[in-house]
Amino acid sequence: MLSFELKGKDEKSNARAGVITTEHGVIETPIFMPVGTAGSVKAVHQRELKEDVKAQIILGNTYHLYLRPGLEVLQEAGGLHKFNGWDRPILTDSGGYQVYSLADQRKIKEEGVLFQSHIDGSRHNFTPEVVMDIERKIGADIIMAFDECTPYPCDYEYARKSMEMTHRWLDRCCGRVDETEPLYGFHQSLFPIVQGSTYKDLREKSASYIASKEREGNAIGGLSVGEPAEMMYEAADLVCSILPKDKPRYLMGVGTPANILECIGLGVDMFDCVMPTRNARNGMLFTSEGIINIKNKKWANDFSPIDPNLEGYVEQSYSKAYLRHLVIAKEILAAQIASIHNLTFYLWLVGQAREQILKGTFASWKNKMVEKVVRRL
Repeated sequence: MLSFELKGKDEKSNARAGVITTEHGVIETPIFMPVGTAGSVKAVHQRELKEDVKAQIILGNTYHLYLRPGLEVLQEAGGLHKFNGWDRPILTDSGGYQVYSLADQRKIKEEGVLFQSHIDGSRHNFTPEVVMDIERKIGADIIMAFDECTPYPCDYEYARKSMEMTHRWLDRCCGRVDETEPLYGFHQSLFPIVQGSTYKDLREKSASYIASKEREGNAIGGLSVGEPAEMMYEAADLVCSILPKDKPRYLMGVGTPANILECIGLGVDMFDCVMPTRNARNGMLFTSEGIINIKNKKWANDFSPIDPNLEGYVEQSYSKAYLRHLVIAKEILAAQIASIHNLTFYLWLVGQAREQILKGTFASWKNKMVEKVVRRL
């Protein structure tokens, strides 16, 4: 079984440091989880994820893995861990967000979702039961319940009906997981997802319902979909005040370094986002002093390290000038170095947050860091 142990809490905020234990290893929280959509974190080798980025857990995407390489291949390999060679914890989403993003290619009904593949146009049906079976076959340590992610803005009645359907789907997910067994000899933990858009009463109702399921961890969904940051913080703060304190809280799809720091202060333990790798491939670097657009001419003769504060990491052997040259020349190595850097920074940032929580100095440190990480250099 997955376990969660609190190791410390900041007195001036709701930030907390903990340890999640799974059969594939320990995760120190707060944690950022690199996104490996198709079983691979783009442009980053598994060795680099371990040795340089120091990732403790990565994500896989149920929708994408289901379509390609397909469940037959994954089962024959012995699950995603064996297939991609990652021997640490893995979390899979449920495909709910991909369903949300395929607005023109899907139909949502009580039974589930009918959708067309973005690859070949073939038709597929995701129900809560089907998704749980898929996540069993993929074989992640943490599996997400099937939900509907509402857009922003979203009118109240749609948000309410969607949330209630997500709750009914959760009941079906729980039933399916509880009546089936893992396929690869290790435990899989189901995390329900709080919905309710930006409406306070819906978020309260959803958080209470999710908490009542008494699963091993809980997630907050439907945020970072275009709403103002303050709305996201208000919703996350409210939900964290309701979800149980003795279980990990995962805020899905968030976000910028500032978003992560603010939400750690609200009591969130786990984060994921494609931003560090996606932005890296476009030449945007996150650093401890601010944001760098490495394409800018100002870096052409800057031979200093990308981020001097990240001493001891492999990308520090490369200068800003060299990385800019690679980006301008469209060398593949540019995406690799930039992606490793951004992920390393994200893991460094949550690691620093953990240290500050344990020392009891998180709140003041966080306020200073937020000012730095939002600056454009």
